[in-house]
Amino acid sequence: MSVSQKIDTADFGLIGLSVMGSNLAQNIEDHGFTVAVWNRSSDVVDKFMADKGDKNFVGATDPKDLVQSLKRPRKIMLMIKAGPAVDAVIESLVPLLEEGDVVIDGGNTWYEDTERREAALAEKGIRFFGVGVSGGEEGARFGPSLMPGGDAAAYESIRPIMEAISAKTDSGPCVTHVGTKGAGHFVKMVHNGIEYADMQLIAESYDVLSRGFGLTAKQLEEVFVEWNRGPLESFLIEITGQIFGVMDSETGRPLVELVLDKAGQKGTGRWTVESALKMGVSVPSIAAALDARVLSSMKDERVVASEQLVVEGLAEDSISADRVGRVHDALYAAKICAYAQGLHLIRVGSEENGWGVDLQETARIWKGGCIIRARLLDSIRAAYERNPALANLILDPTFQAEMLKHHGALREVVGLAQARGIPVPALAASLAWFDAYRTHDLPQNLTQAQRDAFGAHTYLRRDDEARGAVHSEWLNG
Repeated sequence: MSVSQKIDTADFGLIGLSVMGSNLAQNIEDHGFTVAVWNRSSDVVDKFMADKGDKNFVGATDPKDLVQSLKRPRKIMLMIKAGPAVDAVIESLVPLLEEGDVVIDGGNTWYEDTERREAALAEKGIRFFGVGVSGGEEGARFGPSLMPGGDAAAYESIRPIMEAISAKTDSGPCVTHVGTKGAGHFVKMVHNGIEYADMQLIAESYDVLSRGFGLTAKQLEEVFVEWNRGPLESFLIEITGQIFGVMDSETGRPLVELVLDKAGQKGTGRWTVESALKMGVSVPSIAAALDARVLSSMKDERVVASEQLVVEGLAEDSISADRVGRVHDALYAAKICAYAQGLHLIRVGSEENGWGVDLQETARIWKGGCIIRARLLDSIRAAYERNPALANLILDPTFQAEMLKHHGALREVVGLAQARGIPVPALAASLAWFDAYRTHDLPQNLTQAQRDAFGAHTYLRRDDEARGAVHSEWLNG
């Protein structure tokens, strides 16, 4: 049946039928909604419609057909590549839309672009939402974690669909109105930054267990399966155990050992670090994970360096008992630090931009569907329930106790790895951040003295801060 025969019949419109868009459209239809779909390549729409048989989809030939097929107020979600393509599609839609219609960007978009688009469409009476979608292909198909940011009142018009298609846990649907304007995409960006750190921490732990302690892939599979039954229980730990159990059909070797050690990235980790620098927030675990991916891409240079920079006489194993347990505890402590850094960045971003992000709710909607879903999020949610104004996660009594209990293991593992020449940048950065955060007096008094000496940048006196900025003569001649 043509679109012209289905005017005002569809509940929801979706533009972009790549894997994520296609899966999300099917998820929406599964929950009883009629979905109008359009893709720039018409053959993609034709194939999608042919594959779906008599399900409740409407195939559109262009944006106008899509808009005409939708019930008012219209709700249209874009699942397309972030950047100029989003602006182009919005530009094609605006003349076709009416006041009260809603446009949703479900891509990994830079939050400042979302704020710009939200402001421009608001002038026309069109509501715009930036929605972070986490969970990958499977999450899109069967239930992602959704992070919508935009006008709170307008959110009510899309809330039933968002709640229906999101992942569900014992804490409810994994979606909430994250905050106003660009809050949704900012929170998703930081989610991905934490994901970078978490993956790097796991990779470093694997390196210590494998290269440092000689564990085989089979033993690593058993270790990670066991770890997934305790405080480290999470999606990433779960799939890591499964990965170690996959054998290559061609060689009979563990498949993971045949994967080239060059990690890719799509930009959200870099955006997280850039945003943290801009806002004056320290996120060294995330930055270290980003650096690790960059260094991994330099494979040819590393191969040459490995032959020329041979270091002799490295220390032997200094952990005498329960080595696997100490790595477990080190990973757990470092993971807490990474989450603390990311949540602090969200708090500062929300305060600076007036978004009104609720960190307790953020932890709740991350419990299911998303890549960083983990048992730890229950404790994080409880921490912000006890104190919504908590300055930093590790100041919560529960997390204070956890860090004081496990920081020793983190020190041992970092020390062992460094003595053995095994790079553990994210584990080391987490430890350094913890130590710096808990240190009463840091050596930046010298830094400030240097700045004042060579550039007259002034400083504050610790014995009389109220005096304000002062300058001293430090250098002879």
